[in-house]
Amino acid sequence: MASETWLIAGLGNPGARYQRTRHNIGHMVLDELLSRLGATYSRTKVGAKAVGAQLPGGPKLVFAVSEGYMNESGKPVRGLMDYFGVDPARLVVVHDELDIDYGRLKLRRGGSEGGHNGLKSITQHLGGNKDYIRVRAGIGRPPGQINAAQYVLQPFSKDEEKDLPEFVSRTADAVESVLTEGLAAAQNTFH
Repeated sequence: MASETWLIAGLGNPGARYQRTRHNIGHMVLDELLSRLGATYSRTKVGAKAVGAQLPGGPKLVFAVSEGYMNESGKPVRGLMDYFGVDPARLVVVHDELDIDYGRLKLRRGGSEGGHNGLKSITQHLGGNKDYIRVRAGIGRPPGQINAAQYVLQPFSKDEEKDLPEFVSRTADAVESVLTEGLAAAQNTFH
């Protein structure tokens, strides 16, 4: 029987080289959420760093980031879901989104992975189940002839960096809203 616990997974790549890149906005948002809660990660046996927490008056939560690369996100996410008895409907994935302008958010349950290798890996490890919530943080399309795979691994531009703290904070607010008010209310507020 599934528990009432929620798993919030922030997607990104490990190491200092990728820390401030577009692909790592999921990690940045989870760092912000943990900072608000005064919590820190511990290593797990499934290849992720995770911490249990609770929002005031809210459900039990597990925040996690993979210790592997983006395209390997599914295995540790699935391992944590199995360990904590989390149903896919209670999985929230925070990730970068090329098809949304920088600084904008979209929240949805299910849908296509849109070429995002982290989402593809999660869906694969969930046996094709796409019934999880995605908090899609817009990074915009690459300018000119820059390859999308290269673009997501680049640091934010100087102009983007100016707005990044507010964008990360607002995205963290959206995650909290999903958890405390529900997806529909969060969509009304953050879309």
